[in-house]
Amino acid sequence: MTTNDIICGDAIAELLKLPERSAQLIIADPPYFQVLQGEEWDNQWKSEDDYLEWSIRWTRAAARTLKDDGLFYIFGQLGKREHIWLHFCSLVAKELQFHDMIIWDRAVGYNERYDSFTPCYEMILALRKSTDAKPYFNKDAVRLPYEEEKIRAYLRDKRYKDKTARLLHLEKGKYATNILRVPSLKGSSKEKAGHPSQKPEKLIEQLILSSSRPNDVVLDPFLGSGTTAVVAERLERQWIGIEINPNYIQIAERRLAELRAKKEAPLFKTISS
Repeated sequence: MTTNDIICGDAIAELLKLPERSAQLIIADPPYFQVLQGEEWDNQWKSEDDYLEWSIRWTRAAARTLKDDGLFYIFGQLGKREHIWLHFCSLVAKELQFHDMIIWDRAVGYNERYDSFTPCYEMILALRKSTDAKPYFNKDAVRLPYEEEKIRAYLRDKRYKDKTARLLHLEKGKYATNILRVPSLKGSSKEKAGHPSQKPEKLIEQLILSSSRPNDVVLDPFLGSGTTAVVAERLERQWIGIEINPNYIQIAERRLAELRAKKEAPLFKTISS
């Protein structure tokens, strides 16, 4: 199995070629179905039933590659056009074991609704292989730093007798919740690479850090502009990306080339006399 390379092709066909139980972590950001009106890839199904049938097929194909202690993250969204996400979650939870529902708080909403609250989040369905599966998860890898004033206040709390142990915990930071607050990418963002539903590197980083170890294989069946590959490689994971659109593959390859160039750059510039 070749890793750290992009496979150009249909997700289902290419997933079925991969070895069983080869991926520690799967991060999937599939088409949401008729959300992005101007994108052909998001409007290729004639009906909701067609989309759901395709969704079950690709999740089954991906699940066969998941290790027994692995986690499978799938992005989705709720809304007037995105209510099909509810049906998808119900169906796929019969195929695999429901593990968690993570909320991605985008920090900034998009004001497109006149009759309800401004949308400000997306969802990440977390699945494991079975009821008995015990997935690898490292909570310490995604701790959030406490503010200095809060550390001082907690240390003054007389309920904690072992101040040294308490300080150690506080310096490590608090455990992240299943609400991940990461600002979405705007047009002016330096990260923006040309994909309309590109996810922030910081968001993908938290999934990879918590749910895989160095050299583990991270699989992305819908690689898009390559965010999962870029973050996985930066964090010293192996990765496999599948993408059907050659234009997006070019963007992903450019981003990977830039990352690799930075890694190979000398720490100190030679000063010529």
